[in-house]
Amino acid sequence: MFKWFNKKKNKEEVIVRKEALEDYRKPLSKKLDTNIKLIKESIGHNPDVLIREFKVGGSNLKAAIVHIDGLADTKLIDEQILKPLMLELPKINGSKVATTIKNKLKNSIITTAYIKEVETLDKCILQILSGSTTLFINGNNKALILDTPGWEVRAPQEPDTEPAVRGPKDGFVETLRNNIIRLRRRIKDPNLVIEKFQVGRRSVTNIAMVYIRDIANKTAVDEIRIRLEERLDVDDIIDSGFIAQAIKDDFLSPFPQLMFTERPDRVVAALMEGRVAIVTDNTPSVLIAPVNYTMFIQAPEDYYESWIYNSLVRILRYITTFLSIFLPSLYVSLVSFHQGLIPTKLAITIAATREGVPFPSLIEALIMEATLEILREAGLRLPKPIGQAVGIVGGLVIGEAAVNAGIVSPIMVVIVALTAISSFATPQYSIGITFRTLRFGAIIAAGFFGLYGVLMFFILISIHVIKLKSFGVEYLAPFAPVRIRDLKDTLIRAPLLLMKRRPQLLKTQDENRRGE
Repeated sequence: MFKWFNKKKNKEEVIVRKEALEDYRKPLSKKLDTNIKLIKESIGHNPDVLIREFKVGGSNLKAAIVHIDGLADTKLIDEQILKPLMLELPKINGSKVATTIKNKLKNSIITTAYIKEVETLDKCILQILSGSTTLFINGNNKALILDTPGWEVRAPQEPDTEPAVRGPKDGFVETLRNNIIRLRRRIKDPNLVIEKFQVGRRSVTNIAMVYIRDIANKTAVDEIRIRLEERLDVDDIIDSGFIAQAIKDDFLSPFPQLMFTERPDRVVAALMEGRVAIVTDNTPSVLIAPVNYTMFIQAPEDYYESWIYNSLVRILRYITTFLSIFLPSLYVSLVSFHQGLIPTKLAITIAATREGVPFPSLIEALIMEATLEILREAGLRLPKPIGQAVGIVGGLVIGEAAVNAGIVSPIMVVIVALTAISSFATPQYSIGITFRTLRFGAIIAAGFFGLYGVLMFFILISIHVIKLKSFGVEYLAPFAPVRIRDLKDTLIRAPLLLMKRRPQLLKTQDENRRGE
């Protein structure tokens, strides 16, 4: 009965929503008063909606402009719209057809760069709420949309989550237009394609899919476009994270299947490889797809320094990723089940430090890891100066107090500290969250089954990652399946002169990125 009632209620809500949408989609009237009345009924109850009625060119012809205070540039409206129409325009004969007057205003009077005609109420309201100014003329059933953006924009700065010693120091901001400009400045190629979409039934968020036409794989581009059009039928899109969760291949996987970045140079490098970028308005985080695992271990500055040094750094990163997942679990399994594998002197030292500890190593590891996560989360949520102090002082004080109280052993504090430091070496925050999640699973497996549990956990994760795909690209490529040509940019970074071709796993249209 309740299911039937809920279905009936949802059906009624859909009908009401459709009727409301039909009211908004009604065509504009030729009467100015009717159009202004429709605007007032829809958004006129808000105090920041400004409606200015006036007469064109000193005649009796009525007109009106509508804009949002704060979203539209008032100075631009005064100088390029109101002043030419009211003061500088020669006196208009009232007997002229309104369409003729509208065309004259559009072609020779109004000096804004972007002018568009619309015929329905919903399009007028959408443009007004987006920061444009709408011009209504009495006797004409079409409105002119004038581009007059005037909101404040944050100055570009280096992203806090992706710092680099060398390389560009600018980053994306919360405005779609400015982010597109940063890509345009770096890629002066006529084949750069920018496809714009509007998603979110209520938020109507602007997003752009960016790729290079003669490089990107057409199948991957079409697949991303289809998912953007079909999977984003929601009320609002607040951040690009909403998009990533909606269009990724496997929503149950803990591994990120799209890359988040605030660095324009990283996005440009991905576009040059044949990938696709998804730029979202109101957020500085840009999505890159398709991706593979090795992308999350690489940093932009890997290509700005010597290949020898950066190859060494990459090898260290791969080692630290393994340690950040399996170091505590290996310790738990060795101490609890396989003491014979520990060297004698080290085993005696560990036994001495664990004397008096009331918990088994599994509970001890879980307590310390949970404490570390709590401190990390507290440091993120607090203001920066306080958060840093809480993270450092809290770790030292709680660790020392726990050891003195006999709750945990000193060797466990060392293991957890090494694990935390290893996790900080990961360049991408999103993959770091995955490692932190998998760490707890590995610890539990080690606590119940020892090294066999750790090995089985590793095998299960490997099977999952091998089967995982990102828009048709194997997640673990070029390791599985093996592509020898692509291995030159994985564990080591070969000299740039030798990387003449784009990654084979992306199946790009143009494989060559260097001339002869």
